[in-house]
Amino acid sequence: MVVPAHTSRSARRAAGALTAALTGAALLAGCTNSTGGGGDAGFVTNASTNITDVAPGQRVAAPDLSGTTLDGKKLALSDYRGKYVVVNIWGSWCGPCRLEAPALEETYEQYQAKGVQFLGINVRDVNSAALAFVADDHITYPSLQDPSETLLLEFKTVVPPTNIPSSIIVDRDGKIATRIIGGTTEPQLKQALDKVLSGS
Repeated sequence: MVVPAHTSRSARRAAGALTAALTGAALLAGCTNSTGGGGDAGFVTNASTNITDVAPGQRVAAPDLSGTTLDGKKLALSDYRGKYVVVNIWGSWCGPCRLEAPALEETYEQYQAKGVQFLGINVRDVNSAALAFVADDHITYPSLQDPSETLLLEFKTVVPPTNIPSSIIVDRDGKIATRIIGGTTEPQLKQALDKVLSGS
């Protein structure tokens, strides 16, 4: 915002405050952006929630993530081909991640028999903090270590890197079926899974 030189000091101060507020609002909008950039083709947003779906014929392959789990084992997303996979992006420093953790674990326990696997991606974390989080919240599914967000960036056209937590449902063919931006609840997650499992 340009303020003429002859404008009073209080007017210039007010204009500066307005510019700062607008800048702050833009930054906040970027942190909560759910558009996912150029990878939105095929996503249908449900405005009442943070869930978007991809029609079966428009789904694209999920990146074949691979790395080391929190307990030091090698694991790849492709190890679960033929299963539905819920990929959850989280960090121990993230309050909403802690809030959604019980819903994720409960849903995992209920849906394993239906051919559903869960896989966490732990970002911007030290491994000891991540392990403490998993122990505290009794999380039994594996998580890949991703302190530098290398794995998260593989999903950059689907999930904006600023949106943590987020979840992605991958179908049995290894294609992205659903994304959930932000924290989720057990009913939301089950509804999203049921839709994918039904073939829609």
